[in-house]
Amino acid sequence: MAEGVWLEAALNGPWTRQRQPGIPVTRAEIVEQAVACADAGAAIVHLHAYDEGSGRPSEAYDLYAPVFEAVRSRRDVICYPTVPMGARPSQGRAEARARYEVVERLGRAGLVEWSVVDPGSVTLATFAELRDGEDGFLYANSASDVRTGLELCGEHGLVPSYAVYEPGFLRTGAALRAAVPGSPSPVYRLMFSTAFTFGLPPTEWALDGYLRLLDASDPGAPWMIAGLGVELDGLWDVAMARGGHLRVGLEDAPLGCTRTNAEMVAEACRAVQRAGRPLATASEVRRATAGAARA
Repeated sequence: MAEGVWLEAALNGPWTRQRQPGIPVTRAEIVEQAVACADAGAAIVHLHAYDEGSGRPSEAYDLYAPVFEAVRSRRDVICYPTVPMGARPSQGRAEARARYEVVERLGRAGLVEWSVVDPGSVTLATFAELRDGEDGFLYANSASDVRTGLELCGEHGLVPSYAVYEPGFLRTGAALRAAVPGSPSPVYRLMFSTAFTFGLPPTEWALDGYLRLLDASDPGAPWMIAGLGVELDGLWDVAMARGGHLRVGLEDAPLGCTRTNAEMVAEACRAVQRAGRPLATASEVRRATAGAARA
């Protein structure tokens, strides 16, 4: 029987409603949309916590914990948060440890199963922003940040989720995973975009290039396709045929998207069914990542 396709829903991201009006922001909205995505077929849910008063993202334990508790009490789904998106990389392990404090607390409490560990730095800017003289945002991650994230994943049994914005992220992430004793195998989330200037466009040749690099750097590691400001439905069949998994949601969709997270999950589920592949449950994803960690 063919391996089940992992389907991840990324509910909101850091955009605020000014840039992505349909994202869930309040605790109740985030919980309800996470449950709706699980019901539609997602085995994994990624979310950013928001301060309801300001409507802005806030990586605070007291905001994350009740959301994960509520979702996990209602559905068997893998949940995980983000880490603070600093414009300056951490200097040394102590500062990096502080950056991952919320992930560590959530892991210690048994509320999360994955963690963002992004192995590199990148300028996140749209073509329109650069054209208009704007700078975008520098998303910075030092080697200390990555090592610390991998160490915490090992300590708490979390799966590292690597966002691969550029090919160098993949090579660096593989090298650091090999260098950190006890690091679990990461999931390489290959990032594409049409609106943003990072990385590669969502094309078959770009995916094949990433997969050749992954096979040379960390053969057999699990991977999925994702992105920012992009529709990836044209790449879904190619990715599934090559053994990959899918991520959808308002964090990744073009800014101003009018569809809901659950609608995007349902559309991806139909694509999986047309491809003749089963959808993986959360339990099946857990077993697969546990096996990858032992390999």
